[in-house]
Amino acid sequence: MDGDFIIGGAFSINYKENTKIYNYTSMPQPPSCTRSINSRELQFSRAMVFAIEEINSNTELLPGIKLGYQIFDTCASVPVAVHVMFQLANGRDPVFYKGSNCSQSGVVMAVVGESGSTPSISMSRIIGSFDVPLVSHFATCACLSDKQQFPTFFRTIPSDQFQADALAKLVKHFGWTWIGAVRSDSDYGNNGMASFLDAAQREGICVEYSVSFYRTDTRSKIQRVADVIRRSTATAIVAFVASGDMKFLLEELARDPPPPRQWIGSESWVTEPGYLGYSFCAGAIGVGIQQSVIPGLREFLLDLSPSKVASSSVLTEFWEDAFNCTLTKSVESSKKLCEGNEDIKTLKIPYTETSKFRVTNMVYKAVYAIAHAIHNAACQKTNVTTQCKTETSLKLEQVVAKLREVNISQNNYSVSFDANGDPVAFYELVNWQKSESGVIELVTVGYYDASLPKGQEFHINRRITWMGGGKEVPVSVCSDSCPPGTLKVLQKGKPICCYDCIPCPEGEISNTTDSLDCVPCPTDFWPNIERDACFPKPVEFLSYDEVLAIILAAFSVSGACLAIITAAIFFHHRTTPIVRANNSELSFLLLFSLTLCFLCSLTFIGAPSDWSCMLRHTAFGITFVLCISCVLGKTVVVLMAFKATLPGSNVMKWFGPPQQRMTVVFFTFIQIIICTVWLLLSPPFPMKNLSTYKEKIILECALGSAVGFWAVLGYIGLLAVFCFVLAVLARKLPDNFNEAKLITFSMLIFCAVWLTFIPAYVSSPGKFTVAVEIFAILASSFGLILCIFAPKCFIILFQPEKNSKKYVMNKK
Repeated sequence: MDGDFIIGGAFSINYKENTKIYNYTSMPQPPSCTRSINSRELQFSRAMVFAIEEINSNTELLPGIKLGYQIFDTCASVPVAVHVMFQLANGRDPVFYKGSNCSQSGVVMAVVGESGSTPSISMSRIIGSFDVPLVSHFATCACLSDKQQFPTFFRTIPSDQFQADALAKLVKHFGWTWIGAVRSDSDYGNNGMASFLDAAQREGICVEYSVSFYRTDTRSKIQRVADVIRRSTATAIVAFVASGDMKFLLEELARDPPPPRQWIGSESWVTEPGYLGYSFCAGAIGVGIQQSVIPGLREFLLDLSPSKVASSSVLTEFWEDAFNCTLTKSVESSKKLCEGNEDIKTLKIPYTETSKFRVTNMVYKAVYAIAHAIHNAACQKTNVTTQCKTETSLKLEQVVAKLREVNISQNNYSVSFDANGDPVAFYELVNWQKSESGVIELVTVGYYDASLPKGQEFHINRRITWMGGGKEVPVSVCSDSCPPGTLKVLQKGKPICCYDCIPCPEGEISNTTDSLDCVPCPTDFWPNIERDACFPKPVEFLSYDEVLAIILAAFSVSGACLAIITAAIFFHHRTTPIVRANNSELSFLLLFSLTLCFLCSLTFIGAPSDWSCMLRHTAFGITFVLCISCVLGKTVVVLMAFKATLPGSNVMKWFGPPQQRMTVVFFTFIQIIICTVWLLLSPPFPMKNLSTYKEKIILECALGSAVGFWAVLGYIGLLAVFCFVLAVLARKLPDNFNEAKLITFSMLIFCAVWLTFIPAYVSSPGKFTVAVEIFAILASSFGLILCIFAPKCFIILFQPEKNSKKYVMNKK
């Protein structure tokens, strides 16, 4: 259609080029298309015509100016698209101008198209050299945003850079970290998938496979792509495929449908109504161009009568293919003659899908953007009216400049371009849902708005139906998430999404899912069984409420009572020969020291404190030395008493009661000095033992100075050995009642207990160290009291006839 300003149009109305073989003997013919109508692209071209006619009838936008159009079929082919661009750029002037000022009367002001990215790249390179703007409605390749290469390229559809980001966020949102990837082997598919894979990598998503194909590939190659999908382990598949290519893949998959797969589609095919019949794709989800309503367009598209159709070769071809009839009688045609009562409204094809417009609205917006750019370049607004000049030559540079400034709203949909010629990205999230009648329908379930703050772009506001009609989100992971208490360890030679879950090392936790490392617990804390939290370590010491402590305390108190009872028996029978013969003063002192020995073991039970730590070791050391000193005194008395019976011996005057008391005091005083030096220089103190057990704290008394502790024990051992030697020497003295024998047995038990105590003390863990020490004290104390006093008490109580001076003094 002619006009004051011409707008070009380039659409893939037919999707196949007519291939010709040349023998170089005749002039090549211009490229042409085969008969392969794409009704969706026809709708795009008709929408452009509708928009131009609507603008021409508008008295405010371009008053006095009539827009014309030239629409060409590119056959979805680069060679044809290039040929079309040269036609649009050359104009239609019959005269060839040789001067410096070339006529531009026939040059188009702008071009709307193309649907594919690859043809758009070639077209933009050509007409960009002539400053002719190309406004695409469906070319989404992010590469076209490069203003260095494509300075006059604009588009009303968002760039694939935004679509890739939206798809990556969609995949991440549903937890799919192990996916398959299919793409068109074209600029659209390759560049779009590259952008998606970059975004997916940032989101931590792994790709099991990435395969490509093109509609012109052999069936065997497309079959190999289908087989990869069938054999894969990834449940989710991202398909960045052009609409024309997806048809061939779906047809191949329909021959032998794969196991259930969750399809994630790009806007090129996922909103295509013609693909909703593939039931194995039910539950597919993807991003689509926003739905819109264009008043009057539905009526315009469906207002086709046989007479209107006959006036257009393209519409004629469309009509004949749609109704499988012919409008003109031809001998060559096998089709029946159209009857004339065919109704376009009865067809269910993309052309007649007019309930909601998606990409068609992008065509509509592109025409209006060009019209407003022309308006801003050619029209001036006065106080009363807007006047547009048609006689002046409008330069293409002006149109390009004004296109960059366009910011309008048409039918409540904004039209504007950023510095790269791209609009603000807004996508609907669409889902293939099966209706109650069993038909798959396209349902909008959310949206993606790139203008919103980061992290708030993606929203879902409706229930989604998944593959196989499921209500639960399908799982598509290489490895299940690692629960808290474990860490992720990558599997050798596999992507980062394939890993093993290893329990945290001892003493460490992880409290998050898919943790990459574990954190050590603080010193006083230890992990729970699940190793996902730290809890205070249990504090362990020999407490009074434990069975072991109760038993030891009972023996301790029993031993003290036994010593007191023995003392009472001796005191009651203090005048009897057997008591008098065994040095009653040292015996009472020995029983007193044994009582203290029994009771000092109680200081080892309970939580250690500064005073209890110092008291338990010093009290034990001093009382035992007092006890051994008494036994030593009794042994010496036995020896001296035997010597005193020899003729002419007066040895007893050198070891009478005063000397015996001094001996006990002297030996005990040495131990007191040792303990005092120990307490002054480095006394025992309470401490938390964290090394014996990692999972609990042992409260114990640190020795302070190990030298002091072993000096106390060594001194006790030295006295015990000395006493044992003297007792052995006196064991065969000829008295009827020789106390040296009893002392020998008691010292033998004492030394045996303490010799076994040392290794047991060193090797016993935790509170059992204290129990071993208490046991040694009690065992040696019981050994002394039973060996020395039990036989005497037995005679006193049960054999009083032997408790006589005659029996005691009777020699063997």
